[in-house]
Amino acid sequence: MNDDGGHIKPRLIASKERQAREGRHLTGRAARPDAERLPPGQSVVEKWPVLDLGIHPTIALGDWHLAIDGLVETPLVWDWGAFRDQPQVAARSDIHCVTTWTLLDNEWDGVAARHVLAIVRPKPEARYVMFHCHDDYTTNLPLAYFDDDDALLAHSWHGQPLAREHGGPVRAVVPKLYFWKSAKWLRRIEFMAEDRGGFWEERGYHDRGDPWREERYG
Repeated sequence: MNDDGGHIKPRLIASKERQAREGRHLTGRAARPDAERLPPGQSVVEKWPVLDLGIHPTIALGDWHLAIDGLVETPLVWDWGAFRDQPQVAARSDIHCVTTWTLLDNEWDGVAARHVLAIVRPKPEARYVMFHCHDDYTTNLPLAYFDDDDALLAHSWHGQPLAREHGGPVRAVVPKLYFWKSAKWLRRIEFMAEDRGGFWEERGYHDRGDPWREERYG
């Protein structure tokens, strides 16, 4: 793995922290996914915006590894070949970004989260998941959102390998939460008994991030 010389963007981070303090973009409205396709405050876009912390890792497939550990019965490390040897699934879902854009009908290919869970077998006390990424980004979520039929580890988008700027070779996709929870450049999945905040959660963003409840900030 190497990066292209990018650096963390302190001004961007400060701006996001300020938005959290100010409650920017909040409508004060809740919705139900079975009644409305767009969560409160969201607008549809036609192209996929690129958002990151400023670091753009370049990970050769021969160097890529994914560790899955913590409170599991069978921790493992997959290299690219082992990951692609797993049963593959296709899924379609919408992206809801906390910055108010929504991209509809994204077609993903990858490995289902429930297949991962069946292999590693989380221990009974495991209730949370932390994603760790190659740019040192982290984000947490309740295990129940990863243990869902639409959650996956994606390597392709609309039939093409996932572009580096969108988190390739592999990113998490957790459609029922705001997209900052769907971590890019995934390198480790940690199962935990106790919750702890990730990068944005420690900077004022909501711990769960349900777009239908408009859980942008916490």
